[in-house]
Amino acid sequence: MKNEKEKFKIELKRRIYDWIISLIKFLDKIPHDIVGRTIVDQLARSGTSVGANYIEAQAASSKKDFTNFLFYSLKSANESKFWLAILRDSGKADKASVDPLLREAIEISNILGSSIMTLKGRK
Repeated sequence: MKNEKEKFKIELKRRIYDWIISLIKFLDKIPHDIVGRTIVDQLARSGTSVGANYIEAQAASSKKDFTNFLFYSLKSANESKFWLAILRDSGKADKASVDPLLREAIEISNILGSSIMTLKGRK
């Protein structure tokens, strides 16, 4: 059982890391007008925060602390989904570039949300 949990944590950490790297590369291609810069800044913060908070959760000193960091990571993933949709729907980025990032952000959010529910005993 513990081995499966460790594999899950490692795989999720890898997925988040890969998603952030893809996000950074994507953000470099967004037009640098005033709106583009603002959204890029917000998305860079929220996107990288997903990973930073997930890493912090791994070093948590208690179950409550662990759950809180996962929750912060989830909030950042949800914010990232919002900004990605704004970029896509405003035409600042093309749908074909945004959609894979948005799909992965949704999957990461779902995994984090499910993990939080399990930790809180609601699943």
